[in-house]
Amino acid sequence: MSKAYRFVTLDVFTGTRFGGNQLAVFPNAQGISDAEMQSLAAEFNLSETTFVLPPADAANTARVRIFNRVSEMPFAGHPNVGTGFVLADWARGGLLKFEEIAGLVEVRVERDAAGAATGTTIAAPQPLQLGREMPAALVAGCVGLPEDAVLTAAHQPVLASVGNSFVIAEVTSEALSRAAPDLGRFRAAHQGYPDAGPNRLPLYLYAHSGAGTVRARMFSPLSGTVEDAATGSAATPLAALLLSLTSAESGAWDVTQGVEMRRPSLLRTTARRSPQGILATVGGSCVMVFEGTVRL
Repeated sequence: MSKAYRFVTLDVFTGTRFGGNQLAVFPNAQGISDAEMQSLAAEFNLSETTFVLPPADAANTARVRIFNRVSEMPFAGHPNVGTGFVLADWARGGLLKFEEIAGLVEVRVERDAAGAATGTTIAAPQPLQLGREMPAALVAGCVGLPEDAVLTAAHQPVLASVGNSFVIAEVTSEALSRAAPDLGRFRAAHQGYPDAGPNRLPLYLYAHSGAGTVRARMFSPLSGTVEDAATGSAATPLAALLLSLTSAESGAWDVTQGVEMRRPSLLRTTARRSPQGILATVGGSCVMVFEGTVRL
């Protein structure tokens, strides 16, 4: 006998419907198999879909599983921000705690003067970890840019993570606007740079646009996301990386993404030094869009 599972969709990192990054959430996914979760994520064809399950530890809110079109993810930004928004009424003292592969993700619910949830801010589950550097020429080739469009004075393109890995590279503002992924180049680059994991080589390009403001784009065609409208799990290591380049104890950056996709997104990031290393947060607004059921 088939069972109906409720889902909702929403736009994340925006206060306007049909902006930001799209997300599908299954608030009660008990009974859905791993294979069905992956098939549902592929069917929705969004950058990610989340499935909410009971927590292993009753002190936490839920276990949250995140799938992109081709595989499960250990952590991701906009799926946590959006899932927290959907589950806002589950919060205790304004806080949700999600068990994920990368660790425990704390989600702070944001409300307006009337008490309605408007968005959330999440704390990335791990401190900044830097991996292998990637040659500027390799980055440039993947996105159709000349090598000198990749800026290396502050840092080399580098694999960075606070729970999910991205190659982060600074580029000129003009180059950021005209970057375009070349699938063949991505496949070739991945052969010599498998560090980001199987079937993925996510490139996160950014350009400074003012004091405390950044423009960004993220390309991950090998995992099915040609371009992402808002990438919280890349904005967080970016914030942590930017802080690491200074002597400051903390910092904050507003990241604009998705403009070229006509899905403008605003991600509010912070980073701070701690005994564990550099920790980061990302937050933003959310808007509900659709809801329905799937029978399996």
